Amino acid sequence: MTFSDAIRTCFSKFFTFSGRASRPEYWFFFLFIVIWSFIAGIIDWQFFTQVAITESDEVQSITATSRQPVQSIVGLIVFFPHLTVAFRRMHDTGRSGLYALLPILLILGAFAVLIFGIGIASQFHGGTLDILFTRATLLIVIPTLIVLFVSPLLVLWWLTRPSQPGANQYGPNPHEVAQ
Repeated sequence: MTFSDAIRTCFSKFFTFSGRASRPEYWFFFLFIVIWSFIAGIIDWQFFTQVAITESDEVQSITATSRQPVQSIVGLIVFFPHLTVAFRRMHDTGRSGLYALLPILLILGAFAVLIFGIGIASQFHGGTLDILFTRATLLIVIPTLIVLFVSPLLVLWWLTRPSQPGANQYGPNPHEVAQ
């Protein structure tokens, strides 16, 4: 699969979570996203950055701000195609596509534990129950944060794995089927 074929395939399967995607399809589309995000960043920097220069007592301060509208638009355009090709890529390695969402789910879980744990602990003003809930929250959040840092690397590892040979529960091998 060529670079342009991968881009065309990913945009034609905009909302298709089923099936399988080969490594070149995923990684060429990922490269496309990186290139266009870089170009969008340059456009935002060139046209939408406001620079404020302030001078006071021999100190010069420069502040640049940007709302990044072009990068936001590019991100919205490629969000679903990237999500669907990641799902299909996971399917190609024989895993559920939901594994592509593992880091996001862990982030949400860590925040939920932290917020609810601290919220419960704050109901008890001093005393042993306050300390108990605070320590219990930390005992849950710290391992979750460790797993949170490891999970993107695990997902990256899965995305780089070769295709599962032959057909699997998600469909035929994309290398064995004429596109």
